[in-house]
Amino acid sequence: MPRGQKSKLRAREKRRQAPEKPQDLVSAQATTAVGEVFPSLCCPHFNSSPTAGSYRAPQERQRATATTTTPVPVSYTKLNEASNNRGEERPRSSQAQPTAVPFQRDLLDEKVVLLVHYLLRKYQKKELITKAGMLRNVIQMYRNQFHKILKRASDHLELVFGLDLKEADPNRHIYVLVNKLEPSYDAVLSDYGGVPKTGLLMTILGVIFTNRNRAMEEQVWQTLNVMGLYEGRQHFIFGEPRKLITKDFVKEKYLEYRQVPNSDPPHYEFLWGPRAHAETSKMRVLEFLAKVHDTVPSAFPAWYEEALRDEEERARARAAARARTAAMASARARAVTSAHSKATTSARSRAKTSVCPKAMPAAPPTPNKV
Repeated sequence: MPRGQKSKLRAREKRRQAPEKPQDLVSAQATTAVGEVFPSLCCPHFNSSPTAGSYRAPQERQRATATTTTPVPVSYTKLNEASNNRGEERPRSSQAQPTAVPFQRDLLDEKVVLLVHYLLRKYQKKELITKAGMLRNVIQMYRNQFHKILKRASDHLELVFGLDLKEADPNRHIYVLVNKLEPSYDAVLSDYGGVPKTGLLMTILGVIFTNRNRAMEEQVWQTLNVMGLYEGRQHFIFGEPRKLITKDFVKEKYLEYRQVPNSDPPHYEFLWGPRAHAETSKMRVLEFLAKVHDTVPSAFPAWYEEALRDEEERARARAAARARTAAMASARARAVTSAHSKATTSARSRAKTSVCPKAMPAAPPTPNKV
């Protein structure tokens, strides 16, 4: 490698290792912490046929993650490959070595992580999100990569936290983060610093759905491990995972956690809770999983058909509920009308009685004069 290029690479490495400036708002420690959320979220994997397999984490990727010496903070494999294949910036000089490309990707990955953390802090504090603020505090010298970094950060926010980044004011470049699920999710699942846990919950619901609507505890942990959540290890966003999934989500009735009947030694399984059935659907969960894999729900025919049947059943249930409500309202209206009619008739009868004069006693006959 030419000496000049080596010097440039060493200089860049020093800049990477140098402490963040005060105005950055996001520390290097935050970079490492946020990175723990994203080590291969795309790894949770499911086949198109429920009989062939279900939503799970491929062991090959788990082993690769465990043996990697330099962890890459962000690795939605499919999303990264797609973004890298679209408009990858070419080296300025023909002298650039291929080793510079992974180096550049590492820096962009770092910026994605920093931007995710920055946006989460803004969401927690309910502060205004602007393009100028993102450029000044996070993107800095990578302004020409802003849209690529923002797109990847937006994908992470959607898939991990269930937050949708939208541009509220295109003229002033003001953005807002919107919870993709029901409004009540945002209140219930945001107890840790205001960060919603809807993405994690949707992932678990997906594991359950794609395992014939019940998932063994081991299957759930397999997926959570690939996402960087481990039993007994405190997570900087989600807290202690076991408490979250077996206590908090269960208490809020989003999940059911119960012992498998006749299991010895005892095994436990997860099912959808009544609140999950009420506030989301199999189709919405399948749409979420399809989004993770950069595809559409119909790409998984068996689960798509089941989700369609679920939608039809829900539609019939809603129609029946509306019919019952209408019938009850009609019955109440008839009862009120009948009661009002009776009251009116009674009032009129009393009024007539009070208006009629009382009969005067007849005068005695006057005697005839002779």
